[in-house]
Amino acid sequence: MTERQNGITYADAGVDIDAGNALVERIKPAAKRTTRAGVMSGLGGFGALFDLKAAGYDDPVLVAATDGVGTKLRIAIDTGNVDGVGIDLVAMCVNDLVCQGAEPLFFLDYFATGKLELDTATRIIEGIAKGCELSGCALIGGETAEMPGMYPEGDFDLAGFSVGAMERGGTLPANVAAGDVLLGLASDGVHSNGYSLVRVIVEHSGMKWDDPCPWDAGTLGEALLTPTRLYVKPALAAAREGMVNALAHITGGGLTENLPRVLPEGLGATIDLNAWELPPVFRWLTAHGGMDEAELLKTYNAGIGMIVVVPADKADAAAKLLSDMGETVYTMGTVTEEEGVAYEGSLV
Repeated sequence: MTERQNGITYADAGVDIDAGNALVERIKPAAKRTTRAGVMSGLGGFGALFDLKAAGYDDPVLVAATDGVGTKLRIAIDTGNVDGVGIDLVAMCVNDLVCQGAEPLFFLDYFATGKLELDTATRIIEGIAKGCELSGCALIGGETAEMPGMYPEGDFDLAGFSVGAMERGGTLPANVAAGDVLLGLASDGVHSNGYSLVRVIVEHSGMKWDDPCPWDAGTLGEALLTPTRLYVKPALAAAREGMVNALAHITGGGLTENLPRVLPEGLGATIDLNAWELPPVFRWLTAHGGMDEAELLKTYNAGIGMIVVVPADKADAAAKLLSDMGETVYTMGTVTEEEGVAYEGSLV
């Protein structure tokens, strides 16, 4: 009988299945905190089950969204400050879902890295779970991919997938008309767009991520990693009160390109740039990047993370509801009968 030789294992090739299993066990409590009506099964199976009837829907239409965090991840990786990027990941998906009129129901993540570092991965997924909690969305599954040779040491990538639902006939935008009022909800900073330009500006400024932030407490890296704001609960509350004709999530393309996406053909908008103060982070970026106002408005949210389009006779009530739910609300313009976005006043 030939003596059996010890062969090369999967672990020798750089993939640690035991570490992946340990990660699943670590994150189960975080996922459990996100459980909501409708969840039938979660982590550990070949798939996750969700019961729409148990979630309270009679004639549902499903809405799906997927997104990532972009090169904001580079700052998180370089600084080791990874706790907020999971919130970013969730926000980029669920803030889009509500713009269709949908309630986010569940979320799945894809986390890929060259070598799985348990502590780092746990912090990231804890952030994802927190984002799900804040938006009433269940974290019911995901994939952790350990791929040696595909990523430099310490690097990782994230993608997110969310599914929401609405009753048939509840799709947004709907009934947008000239004279509707634009309510702007304040952003919490740069959110998750334009970071390739952010990184170039920081490099040209000569500053490092661990330098003191010029406009806020803490370091420059910490300030630029402020998570994307979640608008799900206040936006849905206003929509359920019949106050909302449209919602526009201000992401890549800024105010200039995202607002027209929810306006019917033949209509446009006028925005009063004097209606709100440009946040200090954008003042710093424009000053050090030599950006003109048009570039700022097309690249960044410029302090407005979501626009709520409401009928004029409901504007005051909608603004109060949103304010009562913790949003900073600006009456920033109106829908007009001329196509395109016209700006009045100046931010910079």
